[in-house]
Amino acid sequence: MITAGVRALVVDDDRAVRSALRINLVKAGLQVLLAESAERALAILEESAPDLVITDVRMPGMGGVELLGHIRRRWPETAVVVMTGYGNVDDAVTAMKAGAADYIIKPISKSELLVILERALEARALRAEVLALRREVGTHSSGLTGVVGSSLPMKRVMDLVQAVAGTTALVLLEGETGTGKELMARAIHHLSPRAAAPFVRINCAALPDTLLESELFGHERGAFTGAVRRHAGRFEQADGGTLLLDEIGDVSPAMQVKLLHVLERGEIMRLGGRETIQVDARIVAATNRDLREELAAGRFRKDLFYRLNVFTIRLPALREHAEDIPALVDHILRRFSLRDGRPPARVPPEVIARLQDHAWPGNVRELEHVIERALILGHGEEIRAVELPAAPAPEPRACDLPAGSSLPEAMVAYERALVVQALQQAGGVQAQAARALGISRSNMHYRMRKLGL
Repeated sequence: MITAGVRALVVDDDRAVRSALRINLVKAGLQVLLAESAERALAILEESAPDLVITDVRMPGMGGVELLGHIRRRWPETAVVVMTGYGNVDDAVTAMKAGAADYIIKPISKSELLVILERALEARALRAEVLALRREVGTHSSGLTGVVGSSLPMKRVMDLVQAVAGTTALVLLEGETGTGKELMARAIHHLSPRAAAPFVRINCAALPDTLLESELFGHERGAFTGAVRRHAGRFEQADGGTLLLDEIGDVSPAMQVKLLHVLERGEIMRLGGRETIQVDARIVAATNRDLREELAAGRFRKDLFYRLNVFTIRLPALREHAEDIPALVDHILRRFSLRDGRPPARVPPEVIARLQDHAWPGNVRELEHVIERALILGHGEEIRAVELPAAPAPEPRACDLPAGSSLPEAMVAYERALVVQALQQAGGVQAQAARALGISRSNMHYRMRKLGL
């Protein structure tokens, strides 16, 4: 027996079929939505996801099998039943292979219809239970594996990750270099209904525009010199899954326009291609820049910013949750011990205290490197304070110079102090330090060479 209140969406270009199905389904206690095309059905699914979709296979424009593909990727818990005529049973077989719960042959018998729908809803309930269990298991395994911290800032981050993971919302991860933005992006993917589909990452700052465009959108054979075969870009590779656009704040204005087009329309065109390709990749963007500052400076498009700024999660710097350092050190040591096949090293309390006192401009990534270096020096048995890097000595300021220093000497010393301070705060990232000083990258390189840094 079909539970009252189940919401069904009927998709058919024939008004008479839609009307007849609506009457029968309402009598059976279902709430019914109608769509005259697959395109209209997708819009309805976006607004209010029904429990069940009954769709014709052959319709003008997008057909039922293609619609089924979109539903299976984006709303995997929704049951889909396809309708076909006597002469098109092969279409029904194709749909079943693509994931349809069942099929109905026209003309439709009311009794047969209700039996098939009841069976499809039972399968939907079972699938929903499996997905719920997968998410629950994912929380304790692949989902949040490697995410360490019981501090209030980290609890807030993990609560946000788990809240947004089950949705299709675009997520923007903000935070300094080394705070674990990719780790959080993977957690969002593994906790989502797309966990079985690919997780694909691309560092937008690592490639010039020409290569970045090819990597994102793909290219056809012969599109440029060296394009000896067709290449599927990252958007296609991530279809049905999740695409992490890392360092989105470093994308050029020209590429920002192209990304905005994909985010708005869900379609790409390979380089050298003539046809648009529909893609369904859940987007997670990450940046160590303050996009609001980039926006104010005219380096980032307003429309793209508002498109990205749907659900923002800011990852705290390590200095903001230093109480998590003991747990992080334990986690890092256990990971290294598994890698090296030996027991975890001992860490005396005074070493933990010293680690908690450090500012960690490179965040968790810097902590990992420091621990690994100390393991090597201590032969993997114990981490000693003497093996930790000394805190950098403060650079002299102009007012600290001995009396009698010339003005040129004072100016050079003060310039050096400012550059060193900016580099320390940026974790050694020269481009970030240059932005903090308000100078170009080339100017930064020139000053570093001049100052012997």
